[in-house]
Amino acid sequence: MKKALIQLHIAVFLAGFTAILGKLIGLNEGLLVWYRLLITVLTLPLILFFKNQLHRIALKDVLKIGGVGFIVAMHWVTFYGSIKYANVSVALVCFSASGFFTAFFEPLIFNRNIIIAEVLLGMLAIAGIYIVFDFHPQFKVGIIFGILSAIGSSLFPIFNKKLLRRFRPGLLTLYELGGGFLMLSLLMPFYLMHFPANYYLPTNWDWIWLLVLAWLCTVLCFDLQLHALKRISPFTANLTYNLEPVYGIILAFIFFSENKSLNGHFYIGVGLILLAVILQMARLWYTKTQVRILPK
Repeated sequence: MKKALIQLHIAVFLAGFTAILGKLIGLNEGLLVWYRLLITVLTLPLILFFKNQLHRIALKDVLKIGGVGFIVAMHWVTFYGSIKYANVSVALVCFSASGFFTAFFEPLIFNRNIIIAEVLLGMLAIAGIYIVFDFHPQFKVGIIFGILSAIGSSLFPIFNKKLLRRFRPGLLTLYELGGGFLMLSLLMPFYLMHFPANYYLPTNWDWIWLLVLAWLCTVLCFDLQLHALKRISPFTANLTYNLEPVYGIILAFIFFSENKSLNGHFYIGVGLILLAVILQMARLWYTKTQVRILPK
């Protein structure tokens, strides 16, 4: 469990850094994700080949995994759209709503009862987002994109929890992102009709940041996250990912001085989100302690 939590927190930090890269890369959010996936699906097979982990799987499994990959792709598109139409800090705060959605989606998909404590902690994060939204109405479009991103983020680890019982993390990542790339490629012409881009080919600096995004913040981050999901629940993973705004916002303050455009209510919202994470960690620790002291 300890190793899984360490892996998860490293993945969360890398995920927070992707928001900075999303700001640095000037491409439209749809094209940004398309190039990110392209680089990843060209690189990951080579890594798996040399690790002797590259295997073919049944077509019906490819379709299932590809569907999850499409959820990931759309999560990324809406996440970077939130950054483009608002800023890094607002996008990351909206992302924290994933814990709220997971509290409902996970019981529905796994056919178990809703845990009231998870719902209440998720609502605490939602309250933080509402405070940000209420006092920063100029970010309305970006916040809507951010909420859609949170929905995709909540679904991804839930479906992956089932798939990880049958497939290795690296192979699962390849087929997911490969499926996401193919489906996004089909959708891209229609997306660009509604959200046109200023340019279509990456600049030199775009390529540099895209390589960092694909290799460090995608391949490595996914591998760490999927290994961690073998030992921890999807809700814990999503709620821990609520630390992503903390890491990302600190980086946004350092790189882009975003703190100059945010008022005190923003920090109240972030404080509520951080409180939700702390309370969930305390709840898990208490539950584990109680199980240990029960007589066998």
